[in-house]
Amino acid sequence: MRDVSEFNAEHGLELSPELRMLDLSSEVGELSKEVVDAQDYGQTEFERTDDLVDEFGDVYYSLLSLAAELDIDAEAALAASLDKYQERMSASGDAGSGE
Repeated sequence: MRDVSEFNAEHGLELSPELRMLDLSSEVGELSKEVVDAQDYGQTEFERTDDLVDEFGDVYYSLLSLAAELDIDAEAALAASLDKYQERMSASGDAGSGE
């Protein structure tokens, strides 16, 4: 996978964590719209579209860019979360925190 930090540095796309968070929120909104549109607001069966895949890619890029700005190893954070959910599932049969 191409390194997001290097890509952002190469193209002058570094932003503060606050602006990265706003960008991520905006991209999640766009993805949400595509999911809703893909089912015609619940009127049809879901169908994945090219636009939905494109917006997912934008969300993923924004999330990885935020991780880079916060100096978070995204793969390690995901592995830790999966371990946490596995422990919860083993203990209670539910992935939720119970809070």
